[in-house]
Amino acid sequence: MEERKIFNFTLLLKNKSKLFPDKVALISGEKKITFGQLHQLGLKCAAGLWELTPCQPARIGIFLPNSWEYIVAYTAIFSLHFCAVPLDFMLSEEELISILKHAQVDILIARRRININYDRLERDTGVKIVLVDETQETREGDFLSFSQLIKNGAEEKAGAFIDNARGEEAIISYTSGTTGQPKAVVITYDNLEYSPRQVKYFLSDINENDNVLCAIPLSHAGGWVYFLLMVYFGLQVVLMERFAPRQFLKNIEQFKITFFWIVPSMYVALFTLKDLEGFNLKTLRYVVVFGAPSSPRLLKKFHKLCPQAKLLNGWGMTETSPPNIVTPPDSANIESIGVSSPDVEVKLVNEEGEEVKEGEVGELLIRGKAVFKGYYKNPSLNEASFTPEGFFRTGDLAYRDEKGFYYIAGRKKQMLKVGGEIVFLWEIEKALSEHPAVQECAAVGVSDRLRGEVPKVFIVSKEDTEVKEEELREFLKKKLAHFKIPHYFEFVKELPKTRSGKIAEGRLKHMAENRIKN
Repeated sequence: MEERKIFNFTLLLKNKSKLFPDKVALISGEKKITFGQLHQLGLKCAAGLWELTPCQPARIGIFLPNSWEYIVAYTAIFSLHFCAVPLDFMLSEEELISILKHAQVDILIARRRININYDRLERDTGVKIVLVDETQETREGDFLSFSQLIKNGAEEKAGAFIDNARGEEAIISYTSGTTGQPKAVVITYDNLEYSPRQVKYFLSDINENDNVLCAIPLSHAGGWVYFLLMVYFGLQVVLMERFAPRQFLKNIEQFKITFFWIVPSMYVALFTLKDLEGFNLKTLRYVVVFGAPSSPRLLKKFHKLCPQAKLLNGWGMTETSPPNIVTPPDSANIESIGVSSPDVEVKLVNEEGEEVKEGEVGELLIRGKAVFKGYYKNPSLNEASFTPEGFFRTGDLAYRDEKGFYYIAGRKKQMLKVGGEIVFLWEIEKALSEHPAVQECAAVGVSDRLRGEVPKVFIVSKEDTEVKEEELREFLKKKLAHFKIPHYFEFVKELPKTRSGKIAEGRLKHMAENRIKN
């Protein structure tokens, strides 16, 4: 039987290091790393990791903010065909311990953080800890430092280690989405190549001259895709440790950024800057958003600052090697998330599993080699998440027009039945976001004795503005049917967010239910 060929990350990086040995691949704060240096650092780190692990392929946890060390760790792990377990740097100690045990992590590459006791972590999980310390290059306590791990790695031995690597799992990503409990998404090396492939399909002119700006955590798919693009296309990545609106725009100016993608709440944050129009954004070729039906409004508003850039709306999930559906660059229809790539098959179905007609809302199902094979250690969730034909149930509601363009209608969990009438919460959010005093809003469903469930909306007002509930009700009456008008309005200073910048709907719903009970 012929041996299955698996994704060769090492060969890709090696080729780029030969083509562009002195070109800067990564800028992280004051640190600049060329493709040649990244290849060498990756080999040394790979050798160090191999010698630390008694059995292969190993699982390597990464518990860091965005940094050059994160990129080197990914490089080493993928070179060895080990499995990366990227962890949100905001996790609590208990959450961290739970995930390390569940994923059976062998080595954890981490940075010290207040309220994280690494001695306890090592004792309770048995994981070997490697600490990143920017000021110390030797052992810190009983833990090996990351810089020492790299020094210990014999670069000349790394090739033999890599040649013997045969792991199939590339990433186990713990994602809670925005509504539920964490799920462990298993991304294979077969899956890994599809994000760059699909980006190339949608943006055929992407090349080594592009400079991209990453402000999304590398622990999330939206973050690690930047890294994959760097290695595939030889482009430069400017990495931000965290998203900060003013610094984000300064980076676009300074590094002549050509494209980026961020989530809607990040655009909202940019619009809070009073000197927003003073930044030079002329180098931008593409401006991209993923994540919400209200995105086009934000994108059009931002476009006034960079009219030369093309606007792209799109869709994808950690489970599907994003992006899978994107607005074509030659289309002005950014109300739509666009058309699907040839690497996936998409269909929309009703609750009975039957395909819906054009213009009708149905759940978006997707299958293909870009789609993951299942959640780790969760057979019941896997059974519920896939159809017998192998389609993944995304939980997103959408409709399609006669030209094959898709439009997101919200999450399946965001559809309410109010007195027998269907209400999509995104409709409320979209309508309310058009009020001049509303900076940001989010709607959730809450229990109601008479109607079963009714909508409640949380609102963040724009700075130096004041708006009352009565005014918003009157505003919505002109845009929505009476049964879609929220029963409850609550004004807050900010909306809870996930680390990737999306609104944490589960936390909002919990807040809403508790306050109504009280």
